[in-house]
Amino acid sequence: MSDFWSYWIIFFTLLVLFGSCWLLIANRKTDVRGDLAEGEVPKTGHVYDGIEEYDNPLPAWWFWKFIATAIFSLIYLLLYPGLGNYPGLLGWTSTNQLEERVASANAKLDGQYSAYAQRTIDDLAGDPSALRMGRRLFNNNCSICHGVGGTGANGFPNLADADWLYGSTPEAIKHSIAFGRQGAMPAWGSILGEPGVGDMGEHLLSLSGADHNAEQAARGATQYGLFCSSCHTPAGTGMQALGAPNLSDSIWLYQQQNLTLAENIRHSIRSGRNGNMPAHYEKLRPEKIHLLTAYVYSLSQNQQ
Repeated sequence: MSDFWSYWIIFFTLLVLFGSCWLLIANRKTDVRGDLAEGEVPKTGHVYDGIEEYDNPLPAWWFWKFIATAIFSLIYLLLYPGLGNYPGLLGWTSTNQLEERVASANAKLDGQYSAYAQRTIDDLAGDPSALRMGRRLFNNNCSICHGVGGTGANGFPNLADADWLYGSTPEAIKHSIAFGRQGAMPAWGSILGEPGVGDMGEHLLSLSGADHNAEQAARGATQYGLFCSSCHTPAGTGMQALGAPNLSDSIWLYQQQNLTLAENIRHSIRSGRNGNMPAHYEKLRPEKIHLLTAYVYSLSQNQQ
């Protein structure tokens, strides 16, 4: 914050604080009866629908409560930051408080997670207590995309089967969690045209053994060899080094419920796809990533 805005904030904050006190004291009345007769109530002279407004003084307890509030505010602003760039006499900052609480929490968790960090993923995948902790981490950080049981959704891989885009080894899974993944399927609609998109879609259906038009599939095979085989391999078995899906099985990453399988495939060919798995190495401690890896690894191991 610049000095100008700092002084601006200080000036108007103190102006409001002391101005409120002055206004309160200047308008306080201790005796408003004057020459009124005994039992007569003083009035302001204001009348609303026949109702007159009394002119009684502010109760003493209420007045001093206002004064105490103003004094407390002034002391607070002296001790804590609240007046522009003034840091406060105690030197407190929200950043320091956050860092202290994070450090305190980490100290408590060190003993809890350190024992698991020394064990292998295969070992942890068979430990019920480790998997319970891993499941909680998964539900807090991953289930919003991959589902509570890791079964995935449209555009989000199923982690509970044996089909993996980047490999199912503990090392590959940990790398995906820690550093994320970026998948990109280019759009071919402008190059192939709608007839070409349809032909290639039928060829992909044939690779997976689904119902297809043989004539279109034959034409699409040539286009597939030119544009797709370098990533998905000529047989359509995919390439984990690139994250290119296996197109020869019955598992499809993008399956909008309102579209048929053939329509989903054509949409992927025509418009392309972009998948982003965010990196978690800055969000989660290494020990947590280790436990989370073991839990995700166990999901696929149960299917093998």
